[in-house]
Amino acid sequence: MNNKIKDIHGYLDELYINPKCELLFNNDYELLIAVMLSAQCTDKRVNMVTRDLFSKYTTIYELNNASSSEISNIIRPVGTFNKKSKFIKEICSSLIENYSGIVPNNRKYLESLPGVGRKTTNVVLGILYNVPSIAVDTHVARISKRLGLVNKNDDVDIIEKKLMKRIDKDKWLRIHYQMVLFGRYKCKAQAPLCEGCKLKQYCKANKS
Repeated sequence: MNNKIKDIHGYLDELYINPKCELLFNNDYELLIAVMLSAQCTDKRVNMVTRDLFSKYTTIYELNNASSSEISNIIRPVGTFNKKSKFIKEICSSLIENYSGIVPNNRKYLESLPGVGRKTTNVVLGILYNVPSIAVDTHVARISKRLGLVNKNDDVDIIEKKLMKRIDKDKWLRIHYQMVLFGRYKCKAQAPLCEGCKLKQYCKANKS
C-alpha cells in the first residue's frame, strides 16, 4: 500500500469512523427499491418518498398489487417516476415469482432486473450479504478522479476495476461508504470544502 492510499484511508477513517448507507429501509426488498430509486436523486429525497411508499404498502405482495399510477403519485419527487414505478412493479413481481419475495445473493439475477445495474447490485449485495465490492456512483467517481486514483476520462466500470486493484479487498465496502459521505458533505461537486482537508496535496482540483 503506497503513501497516498494510506493517507486516504487514514483521513477517511478519521472523518467517518462508522460509515454506512444513508438510505432508510426495513428489509431486503425495501433496500433494493430504495437504491434503485436513488439513481439521479438524493438519498434525502428517496427517504422521503420511501417512507410514504413502504408505510402504505407494508409487504412486497401489497406493493406488487398496487397500480403503477398509485406508485407514481407517491414517488413523483424522485424524478422519472413513471419509469421507476414500472421498475418497482417488475422487481416485486420477479422477486415473488423467482425467490418468494426475497432478494437473493445472485449478482447475475439482480443485474438483470429493470433499473438495477452493477452499482445498485454492489450496494445491495454489500449491505445484505457483505459481498466485497466498490459501488461507483457520482461521488466515488469524482473523488477518485480528483485524488488521481483514476484518469479523468475513465468510466464507472474502469474506475471500479482500478480501485479494486489499488485498495485491499477487506476495505472495499468501507471505502465505498466513506467516499460517498466525503463526496456528499465535504468534497462536493460545487464549492468543495477544501479548507483543512488533509488530502489537498493529492487533489488535482486544488491549485492552492
